[in-house]
Amino acid sequence: MIRVTIAALALASTAPVLAATHTIAPGEGAQERLQEALILAEPGDEIVLEAGRFAMADGLSLDVDNVTVRGAGMHASVLDFTGQQGSGEGLLVTSDGVTLRDFGVENPKGDGIKSKGADDIVYHAVRVTWTGGPKATNGAYGLYPVESTNILIDSSEVSGASDAGIYVGQSSRITVRNSVATDNVAGIEIENSRDAEVERNFVSRNTGGILVFDLPDLPVMGGGNVLVRDNLVAANTTANFAPEGNIVASVRRGTGIMVMANDNVWVGENLLYDNPTAPIMVIAYPLAFDDPDYDPYPRNVTVAWNRIDEGGTDPQIDGAEQLLAALGGALPPVMWDGLTGDAAATTLTVHPDIAGWTLNLTEQGQGMANARPGPLAVGAPGEPLATEGWGAGAELEARLK
Repeated sequence: MIRVTIAALALASTAPVLAATHTIAPGEGAQERLQEALILAEPGDEIVLEAGRFAMADGLSLDVDNVTVRGAGMHASVLDFTGQQGSGEGLLVTSDGVTLRDFGVENPKGDGIKSKGADDIVYHAVRVTWTGGPKATNGAYGLYPVESTNILIDSSEVSGASDAGIYVGQSSRITVRNSVATDNVAGIEIENSRDAEVERNFVSRNTGGILVFDLPDLPVMGGGNVLVRDNLVAANTTANFAPEGNIVASVRRGTGIMVMANDNVWVGENLLYDNPTAPIMVIAYPLAFDDPDYDPYPRNVTVAWNRIDEGGTDPQIDGAEQLLAALGGALPPVMWDGLTGDAAATTLTVHPDIAGWTLNLTEQGQGMANARPGPLAVGAPGEPLATEGWGAGAELEARLK
């Protein structure tokens, strides 16, 4: 009998602990109750936000692996940070295997939802917005995963960010899809990241629609392998409202898709309308830099077939009137600065049915004063793109059910 009891205790000690559900209702003390649940959660637990508005006086944080935070819908369960006292994120996640879904975040003083060093993370049907519209005082980023591997952003919405609505930086294996980014400086930005797929998003009323950047002097360098496909990029005509000094403060109003200093980028099957500076722009990094390992030039950029309107009808470019007069009233849809780095690399190929133009710059760092505009003469795309290993892993899909 004693042996049976001991055996039963040993078996019980090895059995998995059942996951718990922590349900949080809005109302008095919601901030404290929610943060306590985030601290005390165990791996596998679910934190459920009931429908309603949750008044937040400070930012929230989660550092427990394999936790789900779930609301009743992105407009039904709302974390309202209008009264936030600090200047940090609305929600900061620093743990792996987290799922964030079906809730909204409004008016955080800093970024909306930031995950740092958080691998295998899912953002599904979450919303971040600054309700006062585009302002330089809004937080920089809406959804902000950084320094992470295996990221899925699906069916989410962001508006009003003073830098980028959906920003993924210094990360790998990324999927951003089925999402809406409006009224931001940059709608979607993939920066210093690799193996990313940006598909089936609606990107409108931003300064620039979709940006694929690689910048110097960051902990993770060498961005590349980015697929930008089947997105609707339309009416990105909002004046730039980024705070002075931000790199995106230089993005021209009316930019559709912009590739800067990145490697192996494929842009195809997108619909681009009313992006009046340039539906598609491919350029080198324009500023001075000291990083000896940084390559400022775009490499292996493919502009495949896209459905595009007439191009740049109201470009925010020095000498726009003369350019428009010389080019028949609209700048061709693809703009290239003409700069190349490694002579062995192909900088740009463009589908033969899409017209383009080049600034014909000769040195990195030159501006429009050095431009010698002319028609674009580059090769056509070659072999189909191989994207095996790009994007978030299939195992993240199971969490969307």
